[in-house]
Amino acid sequence: MFITFEGIDFCGKSTQVKLLKEYLVQQNKKVKIIREPGGTKISEKIRKILLDKDNEGMNIKTELLLFAASRAQLVNDVIKPHLDDGYFVIADRLHDSSIAYQGYGRGIDLDFVVHLQDFVLSGVTPDVTFFLDIPVEDSDKRKQNSGRQNLDRIELSKNVFYQKVREGYCKLTEEFERIKRIDGLKPIDDIRNIIVRELRQLDSSLKGVD
Repeated sequence: MFITFEGIDFCGKSTQVKLLKEYLVQQNKKVKIIREPGGTKISEKIRKILLDKDNEGMNIKTELLLFAASRAQLVNDVIKPHLDDGYFVIADRLHDSSIAYQGYGRGIDLDFVVHLQDFVLSGVTPDVTFFLDIPVEDSDKRKQNSGRQNLDRIELSKNVFYQKVREGYCKLTEEFERIKRIDGLKPIDDIRNIIVRELRQLDSSLKGVD
């Protein structure tokens, strides 16, 4: 199964990815975790360019194409081979991020962004996507309370940008049945249980929540 997690920054994706991996390992499933951008030698180099705050002058078209290049390498080298080998592949972001961030957030032509993602994915799409939805104000509070001194180039974006991104995710949720919108302000364990229940409906070999 191919599972992706989406949402604006500091929505809690990474925590839920970790918890889901633990659950699937307990179910004796083979699990591969990937992050975006990154995941391959080439993709990690692209990640450094994309997130380096010294590159604040990056053109939005350059940003979109770099994400696409990183993703194309990841799909070819990691995602598809592991799916073919029977793994549960869990991705911390994928193509929906580009539609939300570069399409809705940056204002790049949506049709072009979508067609580019189709080209990059080469038919490999998620079975289910969990969109952890939190208000932009809460994302900002979490960012401030994180104590991190090394925010990346995109995390330094203004709230008005993130509001457009969130609205983009909400529109994607209405368009695609595979995207499950979850209140990201719920307790961590409650979110985890919701995710597991959704997966059990898709895969009857999975057992109940421990």
